[in-house]
Amino acid sequence: MKLKVTLFLLLGFGFYSFAQENLTYQKPSKSILDLADYQRAPSVSMDTKKENMLLMYRNTYKTLDDLNQEEVRLAGLRINPITNISSTATYFINLKIRKISGKEEVQVSGLPTNPKITNILWSPNEKKILFSHTANSGVELWVLDVESAQAVKLTEANVNANLGNPFNWFLDNETILVKMLPKNRKPLLDSKKDLPTGPIVSNTSGEKSQNRTYPDMLKNKNDEANFENSITSELYKVKLNGDAVLFKEAAMFAGERISPDGNYIMLTTIQKPFSYVVPLNRFPSKTIVYDIRGKEIKTVNEVPLNEVMPKGFMAVRKGKREMTWRNDKPSTLVYVTALDEGDPANKVQFRDEVFLWDAPFDKDASSLVKTPQRFSDITWGNDNLAVVSDEWYDTRNTKTYLINPSNPTEQPKVITDRNSQDVYSDPGVFETRKNEYNKHVLVLEKDNLYRIGEGYTKEGQFPFIDEFNSKTLKSKRIYTSTYKDKKEDILEIEDYKTGKVLVQIQSKSEYPNYYFRNIKKQNSLTAITTFKNPFESIKNVSKEVIKYKRKDGLELSGTLYLPAGYDKAKKEKLPLLIWAYPAEYKDRNSASQSTQNSNEFTFPYYGSFVYWVTKGYVVLDDAAFPIIGEGTTEPNDNFISQLVDNAAAAIDAVDALGYINRKKVAVGGHSYGAFMTANLLTHSNLFACGIARSGAYNRTLTPFGFQTEQRNYWEAPEVYNTMSPFMNADKMKTPLLLVHGEADNNPGTFTLQTERYFQALKGLGAPARMVILPKESHSYVAKENIFHLLWEQDQFLEKYLKN
Repeated sequence: MKLKVTLFLLLGFGFYSFAQENLTYQKPSKSILDLADYQRAPSVSMDTKKENMLLMYRNTYKTLDDLNQEEVRLAGLRINPITNISSTATYFINLKIRKISGKEEVQVSGLPTNPKITNILWSPNEKKILFSHTANSGVELWVLDVESAQAVKLTEANVNANLGNPFNWFLDNETILVKMLPKNRKPLLDSKKDLPTGPIVSNTSGEKSQNRTYPDMLKNKNDEANFENSITSELYKVKLNGDAVLFKEAAMFAGERISPDGNYIMLTTIQKPFSYVVPLNRFPSKTIVYDIRGKEIKTVNEVPLNEVMPKGFMAVRKGKREMTWRNDKPSTLVYVTALDEGDPANKVQFRDEVFLWDAPFDKDASSLVKTPQRFSDITWGNDNLAVVSDEWYDTRNTKTYLINPSNPTEQPKVITDRNSQDVYSDPGVFETRKNEYNKHVLVLEKDNLYRIGEGYTKEGQFPFIDEFNSKTLKSKRIYTSTYKDKKEDILEIEDYKTGKVLVQIQSKSEYPNYYFRNIKKQNSLTAITTFKNPFESIKNVSKEVIKYKRKDGLELSGTLYLPAGYDKAKKEKLPLLIWAYPAEYKDRNSASQSTQNSNEFTFPYYGSFVYWVTKGYVVLDDAAFPIIGEGTTEPNDNFISQLVDNAAAAIDAVDALGYINRKKVAVGGHSYGAFMTANLLTHSNLFACGIARSGAYNRTLTPFGFQTEQRNYWEAPEVYNTMSPFMNADKMKTPLLLVHGEADNNPGTFTLQTERYFQALKGLGAPARMVILPKESHSYVAKENIFHLLWEQDQFLEKYLKN
């Protein structure tokens, strides 16, 4: 039963009352509302041959009614128990088909009434497209014929999408493996009505188990029963004519992977016991390979409950992990095992070992390669070529190797060895294309591979394509984008011989659109889409990336916006808004690099201050706030001082341009940016006010690490306490607007964090206002809430900054 929702706003200063106020939803002023209330352009999905394009339309925002649905929270899941799909799912409301070579958009016929479409999946031959539709009573499976643009329903509303995408194509393009709700399924238990039969008891074995503060964990036996009920499915083979045949009896299926040749199916099921402290991806599981008829071939993996993990971001569990099919072989499994017992503290020559295991698994798996650092990923090419990468967080190092899969004794060849945060040295990503199994493998033209890079440099962003010779290990640049007034993203190489490339091009005032470029012919550019700019009112604002230095000489940057028509010669002193998010680094070189591009399309959204450029504010968006800890020093050891230095440098830089009144500066941020904001207002006098959204303010409530901090509270209590605005609430004297979603689902940023911080500020007499947005998670999606949020921020800035 839906509940009537009222917005409760806890108030603490100024012209507002000092307690609660039953305030109805408000909308921001016209200049902001004109930008916020726009029609979103469709999302685009193209087939690999670039013959057909699927245009997917959705509403710009959800509504509060969309969020006010039935919901259960189980083991990290948030699901609707009526429809059996994620309660946070985002839906498309319409589909159209277009020939890429043409202009006509063909409306897909036969769609359900009031479509709620998601889980879109092209068939291997790309002639059909599967999608799910969420009806009032559940999830249905539909199929779209691309040529006729006709959609047809394949199943009733009995598909189980509680664990994500519920179906997979077989290679025959005619059969789909679908997770269905069991026919004898019982209703979920109502924890509020059913009396418990005993207390909730948990034990510790004495082993260290430093788990993050996960949200939505199981809490009692009813939760356990409801979790099992929610994820239990029967597996069916469904034909395009709607015929359905049971493939596997009901189980807690959590992973279904069909082998590239279609002859085997690897099924992973969740097992008991469940846990109350870790999410479902750390529950016990069993993985069995079956043949296409359902005959069991081999149990290939069994994983116990994983509540106990070593400390550190590079910690992994023992045993086989990351098991999947090898893309360039018919039916070969690939998996990884830790050689250091998964513990980063153990000193070993090699951290991980990768194995190959051929079906029908009657022989032992064979070693493919050992990695000195933690295995990251592998991209398959052919019998003689694959690309492997590893990484180590503490040093930020990542390496990439060429290996010969047919000769594991051959020494891997290191082709990159770099700091993962050093964007200027990023060589790009190797191009892949689909093979005969409909799997992505490396493009290999003679001995050449191809890499597409984002092209960040000191001078700006210039995306590129490199030809990499797998024999000589030498690279040759075959294309570099030379735009200085636009931004070009290279998406895919369509034809390596003719030079045809798919790109996306945008500018400050030109919406991102798709084009074909011929890199062998100068100025050869063919438009594919012509999406219009929905934000015409800010097309003439001044936008540039400015670079400036922190007092220790570190170079920083930010994107500076000035109101349209602002006279840079007269230099009227305007209020300044700074929006930022801190980032941790292990070296100064990486920390000083910029990934901002002033030619990126100006897309105002609730997660920035850009709207306020229409109201006479200067905005410094995405201001760099690096926190550096070199060598054995951790970044957080000097968090506060570096935070304040970053802010001072940003204000000094804009002030030096002559544009601002430095007594009228506000700062804002979301999540860790909110944490940053509260600290800046606490430990500096640089700002007139601040806006902090969905943050965490008491680090003792996240005692086993937060953000990129790997040490626990008892190892570094001074760091945790010093960094916690809650612990320093008595120092806060600057007006602060606190905003939080009522149903935050992010680890560590529980809504309680804002509520308790506000109580502390109120009790100590600090000027603060708290706004709790009903039904919202860590990110905000409902139109009513977003418009009201913009109104709140506008009112707050007008009172405490502008006036």
